[in-house]
Amino acid sequence: MEARAHAGWLDELLHEVRRQMAQGAGADPRAVLDWLSRQIDADVALVGSAGAVEAATTRFPRQILPSLEPTLARLAGGRMAAAATEAGALQVRLEALGPRAPRPVLVVAGASAPTPGAASLVSHAGSVIALLDRAQDADTTFRGYQHKAQQLRFAVFSALLAGDLTLARRMTTGAVPALLDAERLRVYLLHCTVEDRDRLAQIHQDGAGYHGTGLMVHCPAFKEHLICLVAADADADPDTAHGQGTVLRRLVRENPHYALGISSPYPLGATAEAYGQALHALAAARQTPERVAAYLGRTPLVPLLPYEDASAWARAFLRPLGSTPRATLDITRLAVTFPRSAVARLLDISRNTVSHHLRRVETTLGLDLSDVRTRAALDLAFCLSGPHPDDVSGGFGGFGGSGGHHGRPTPTLDELLRTEPAHAWAREFLRPLQDTRGRALHTTLCAWIDANTDAQRTARHLGLSRNTVRAHLRAAEHLLSRDLLTTGSGIHDLVHALHITGLPPAG
Repeated sequence: MEARAHAGWLDELLHEVRRQMAQGAGADPRAVLDWLSRQIDADVALVGSAGAVEAATTRFPRQILPSLEPTLARLAGGRMAAAATEAGALQVRLEALGPRAPRPVLVVAGASAPTPGAASLVSHAGSVIALLDRAQDADTTFRGYQHKAQQLRFAVFSALLAGDLTLARRMTTGAVPALLDAERLRVYLLHCTVEDRDRLAQIHQDGAGYHGTGLMVHCPAFKEHLICLVAADADADPDTAHGQGTVLRRLVRENPHYALGISSPYPLGATAEAYGQALHALAAARQTPERVAAYLGRTPLVPLLPYEDASAWARAFLRPLGSTPRATLDITRLAVTFPRSAVARLLDISRNTVSHHLRRVETTLGLDLSDVRTRAALDLAFCLSGPHPDDVSGGFGGFGGSGGHHGRPTPTLDELLRTEPAHAWAREFLRPLQDTRGRALHTTLCAWIDANTDAQRTARHLGLSRNTVRAHLRAAEHLLSRDLLTTGSGIHDLVHALHITGLPPAG
């Protein structure tokens, strides 16, 4: 009979272990202590390795603990495994838990000494508590590893965005991801839920914390974006059964709320350009039945502008920023394209800090960066000046230099945009809007830019609902292959294209 009862007790303990492991909410020693107290008719406490009570039954007599301190110290330090003593009228049994000192101690206090069966049950309950504690420690360690691996992946991605391949490799010394040995990569930008983003990055992770020949990175600015860098040579065949690109496409097919934007192949040093393409492709993908879109290659505006004139204009435009701190310039570069809240999350700073840096630039340049046309002009100047305009002094880089070039006055932006290559670019950019449906979208886009991208003002001006305006903008995203609403990274191209078409071509 006693053996069957003992087996029943062990079954109950195992059930408690299964319950807690299934919940995944961390070890709960109080549930085991309460169960043990009911079985042996005694009160129980778990004294942690630091000497404080971590959990106890409701009626446990804490006043006895000071008198037990010498014994608790010997047990915690590993000099004893178990002890029995008295505390006034109470019979006390103490048992150390776990293999590593300092150890927690299970303290049982009752009116009489526990029977051999009860003492055995105390040991079993202690083992369960130790097991749950070790499981929680392992889970905490695993989560810490995942967090550090995620941080390292993002650091590698950031170095690639900056075009610094040497830094990316130095950060991964000893476990260089295969991606960094590739000649080219594609950026796949997956739109999914936050929970799925965490799960996908984890289940596709290899033992080194990377993703085979790819890299999955949590976008800190947009929590529904998973940035997937894939070696282009590893994903050259889209029908390869196990390629990362194929896996991502399958995920989109199987999940109706997913969408995927795909860049063209780029050298690793041009990851930023590939990421920008993927953003635009994702905007288009979300408007298609397949919810997958590759970037439709179009020549950007910058290389079509006359080199010397564009260089002179950019230097003149940015010259007042010559003594501006590098941090301010980096923040401004991001903030002219992304929402300020997204920039704050990306750089792990407050939105007020972002606004402070932007006010400094506004004061220095005498501009209002809340105006979309001003932001488009500043972004164009930054693009013309190169990635680090304060590092160099010639060509497209540098804020210094004289106002003119070869004795000629500095051209205006309108003069740059009036050239025939710029007009050809603008016509090609807006060509998808030439049919009947597109002309209605064109009207909405013009009004939207005139309203400084305020959908409500646009709706009032056009006599439409705000939802209709946003539907037009989403449709335009698909046709133009530009992100207009999620990050706004395509708005500047739209501003320039509309402005150019309103300018008379150069004679």
